[in-house]
Order: sequence, then C-alpha cells, then structure tokens
Amino acid sequence: MLSNLVIFMNQTNTTELLEALAAEIGENVYIDIAKWHLYLSDAKMARLVAEKLYPLITDQAIYENQVLEVLASITVKIAGGKKELPLSDLLPLQCQVNLIDILEKYQREI
Repeated sequence: MLSNLVIFMNQTNTTELLEALAAEIGENVYIDIAKWHLYLSDAKMARLVAEKLYPLITDQAIYENQVLEVLASITVKIAGGKKELPLSDLLPLQCQVNLIDILEKYQREI
C-alpha cells in the first residue's frame, strides 16, 4: 500500500515537473520562419518537446548533441502537411542555447 502511494507521489511530481518544463519551454523557445517567431506554446509543441527531453534531465549531464538529436527527431509539418522539417532546423541558435539552459536549470532542481 505504501509503495503504491510512493509511486503515485512520484508520478504526480513528474507530471508537475513536466508541466512546468513544458510551460517554460513554450514561453522561451520559438520557431523562426522569415523572422516571424512562433513560440512552441502557440504551436502546441511545448508538451511534446518537454516529454522528449525530460529523460535528459535525469541523466548525469546534458549534452548539446543529445538535445539536437531529440530536436531532429521531432518533425514539424508545414504547407498543410505537404512537407515535414526537423524541429532542429527551425529553431534559431539562441533558442537552442536557451533550451539547454532551461534543461540544466531543471536538472539542478530535481
């Protein structure tokens, strides 16, 4: 019974952490298209990005190449789905740096 409570509490903490991570990513990371900034929260992609990157914050260290691999694995449909591009191709360098800073901050907090 106690172990079920511990599992539930850990899931709740993970869910809350994931929501907070998604919110921060959504507010600070954007797709840049022709100098238009589409924040990931507006693009409805912040939760997906947070879920994919969450395992990295439980590792020993966060490496840029790991983050870029995850971002490359997330595809963004454009032109009504006629074409797909990796998210890593749509984020400016500064957003990638901000994203790594956010992940490192969350890693320190857990």
